[in-house]
Amino acid sequence: MSSTERPGVRSAPEAAQSVPPAGDPPVHDGETVRSVALSGLTLNVRSRPPGSAGLPPAVYVHGLGGSSLNWSALMLELAGDVDSEAVDLPGFGLSPPPDDGDYSVSGHARAVVRYLDACGRAPVHLLGNSLGGAVATRVAARRPDLVRTLTLVSPALPELPPQRTAVPTALLAVPGVAGLFGRLTKGWSAERRTREVLALCYGDPGRVSPGGFAAAVAEFERRLRLPYFWDSLARSARGIVDAYTLGGQHSLWRQAERVLAPTLLVYGGRDQLVSFRMARRAAAVFRDNRMLALPEAGHVAMMEYPEIVACAFRELLVDTAQLTGHAEVGIAPSPRLLSPKGD
Repeated sequence: MSSTERPGVRSAPEAAQSVPPAGDPPVHDGETVRSVALSGLTLNVRSRPPGSAGLPPAVYVHGLGGSSLNWSALMLELAGDVDSEAVDLPGFGLSPPPDDGDYSVSGHARAVVRYLDACGRAPVHLLGNSLGGAVATRVAARRPDLVRTLTLVSPALPELPPQRTAVPTALLAVPGVAGLFGRLTKGWSAERRTREVLALCYGDPGRVSPGGFAAAVAEFERRLRLPYFWDSLARSARGIVDAYTLGGQHSLWRQAERVLAPTLLVYGGRDQLVSFRMARRAAAVFRDNRMLALPEAGHVAMMEYPEIVACAFRELLVDTAQLTGHAEVGIAPSPRLLSPKGD
């Protein structure tokens, strides 16, 4: 494939009590969740024990309206390759809102940096989707010492004008719109809301199993009970829109140019939120990149095709180990799936 296609820790029960009315923390088999208290914020961290000792650390950052649950399938696929942790950004998942109310891309990036500085595991393999992709890009540009490799799945990098199907989501950034939408859809069931989200984010919503759909519905019901649900969503959407308008050294594309970490770019051909055409621009901007293009995928390729994304990520690990001359524990060379930029 060508490149142009191309430290305080509290227990989980205590964390649940701090996020009323959170309900039981959703945990997949083999996962654990914990609450990490940092300066000015508390982050929920979802972990999957590695398949063996000494595996390199990886940290995952979800997108707008998502949570660390979005990475469960990929973390399971990579259990033999990396030691995985996925964070809930402030105001999402099981993480309460930040003390300073800052939901900008930079605010979320500072939250990730604070965690990486405190956890003692950096540099890490950093993975981000959508909003999390923009956050991860900013972290990698500003703190290259924290990032070993960067993997971006449909990153929310400036696209002006946005594609038409992304406009309704962007409108959440307009003051009052999120609250209005919440009132207008008050009668919607969690099942209907979940179907709407899946139709927007998946290339083929039919790939979601009945069990997976039921779990998504239960999680949506839990989030709707949170008093800050719509506010966190609206302010984070506003943060993305604001980031799209920034110029100069604060521009996300300018910061993408400064990323030193080897980068895997993943784009879906059926993505309704980040245009597939942005893959070409990303390939031209990130200096050391590989591209994985999935024509049938939507906005969350790591959830739709976790086995393919995992295989491409392993390829990134092998390439990085070859460049540095240091082998990653547990990583074995495999047939090439993609080519570095310029091949």
